[in-house]
Amino acid sequence: MKDKPNILIFMTDQQRGDSIPPYGKAKTPNLDSFCQDGISFSRTYCPAPHCCPSRATFFSGLYPAEHGVWNNVNVANSLSDGLYQGVRLWSEDLKEAGYNLYYSGKWHVSSVESPADRGWDMKNKQANKISDNKIVYKKPQTDRWGEYEKLAEKPYKKEREEAEILRPGYSLYTHYGVRENPFNDSTKVEEAVEKLKNRSDSEKPWCQFVGTLGPHDPYFVPEKYLELYDLDDIQLPDNFADSLENKPNLYKRTKKPFDQLTEKEHREAIRHYLAFCTYQDDLFGQILDVLEQKGEVENTLVLYLSDHGDYLAEHGLWCKGLPCFEGAYHVPAAVRWPAGIKNPGRVVDKFVSLADFAPTILEITQTETDRHFTGQSLVPFLRDEEVNNWREAIFTQTNGNELYGIQRSVMTEQWKYVYNGFDFDELYNLQDDPLELHNLIDEEEYQEVVRMMCQKMWDFARKTGDVCINPYIMVGLAPYGPAEAFK
Repeated sequence: MKDKPNILIFMTDQQRGDSIPPYGKAKTPNLDSFCQDGISFSRTYCPAPHCCPSRATFFSGLYPAEHGVWNNVNVANSLSDGLYQGVRLWSEDLKEAGYNLYYSGKWHVSSVESPADRGWDMKNKQANKISDNKIVYKKPQTDRWGEYEKLAEKPYKKEREEAEILRPGYSLYTHYGVRENPFNDSTKVEEAVEKLKNRSDSEKPWCQFVGTLGPHDPYFVPEKYLELYDLDDIQLPDNFADSLENKPNLYKRTKKPFDQLTEKEHREAIRHYLAFCTYQDDLFGQILDVLEQKGEVENTLVLYLSDHGDYLAEHGLWCKGLPCFEGAYHVPAAVRWPAGIKNPGRVVDKFVSLADFAPTILEITQTETDRHFTGQSLVPFLRDEEVNNWREAIFTQTNGNELYGIQRSVMTEQWKYVYNGFDFDELYNLQDDPLELHNLIDEEEYQEVVRMMCQKMWDFARKTGDVCINPYIMVGLAPYGPAEAFK
């Protein structure tokens, strides 16, 4: 079985697609070299702007309507706790095919199952580490009224300090700062390094997953990475001043807390976020060094990616959520595999989904399955083959997270349509308006475009079994209904 490649996956949390090559918004020396030796998928998108549905898509090759994880599973009012019955993950296939599977770090696919239930080896200290931190499958206590009662005993803070956002009746939120080993990411990587170093020689190929929590908010990073960025070099995004006047009202409410920050603080937050990306790059480099030391570079497929992005002050927003803008959905994805990639150093600019990696992994490991995937194998791109009939649109499916709202979107090369069941819809001409500033949804001249995009939306809903279809007069609010799927 030694001819089968080893697999190393490094998945960050909330990292923007433009933070790695070919964009280079952040300083990432390890990824710079990595991408020169591999392939960058420069237009990779997650299906939902939250951890759990996107990670479930990565592991299953399916969209939320198919795998059943609609929101973050460990929140108190979660709509779902885990995958639909019968949904199988690629890790189970690899386990049956003879792979040794090792897991370190964030899971966030199910609150009722751990990685061990899906084929991964958790018989080491990292399993307890994850469980103790309630990162994997333990739900937090739903009764938090005790801490609110204590909070009420003290007078509310009225004067904010740098990076702070005040919300009466809520605990203080500090947007950025300095901290060593944020989210214990360094510890997780050390555990993965130890596993790779001490893994006994075997005829079996292996797969190692490393899941960090950076560069997730709040953006607290080690000082030495922050020092790599000069605040004077940090610019606000061109759409920072977007008033959101032609956007759904929820977008405005989401933005309002961040209006407390000064422009300098927004720039400082960008600086901290980029430094956090550099920290992740450094951690990734530590993993790559072990492969080099072990002599396992040639036939190890290494994948670097993230689950979702971050607005990073675009439209004045931060973090991620229902505002359906590029920053929240565009994620990094790069692959290196010396034994299997032809003509490395390329950038693939086709629409890629997180759903594509499940069939890709199964194909490169020669693991056969006859089940359906919504994703498509990326192996032809690895081989630098001509790819015909690749997707011409990318789709998203979310019902929100804790603050719920039905939302679907369709994006082509020119157009982006967002169906917001909770408010009015959005339509952007991405060729004329790449910053997504001018909502054209009410312009009469674009109604045929809206109809065309609704047709694509409903066709994808039909193919994925999306349950958002309901003709009742109070909820069937799309401008064109599901019959458009058959036009």
